[in-house]
Amino acid sequence: MNSGKLVLGVLGGLAAGALMGVLFAPEKGSKTRRKIMNKANDGADALKDKFDSLLESMNDKYEDIWKAKDELISEGESKLNAVKKELKSLER
Repeated sequence: MNSGKLVLGVLGGLAAGALMGVLFAPEKGSKTRRKIMNKANDGADALKDKFDSLLESMNDKYEDIWKAKDELISEGESKLNAVKKELKSLER
């Protein structure tokens, strides 16, 4: 989680620095607003990419856990059936 906070902090710092640089640049208001919107869109795209990556990672882990659960259940059933067979053979 530390690296996630670090990345968000760096992105936030870059966005704030870019915004301040654009606001204090000696250009027309329309150009400045367009630059601010472009930077905001770039930041939103970067954040969306990071979120999509996180969701994909969580989905992969969920699938791995689900697969491990199925394997454990199958293994447990096999062992239970083996014990049942052994008990039946002992009853005879």
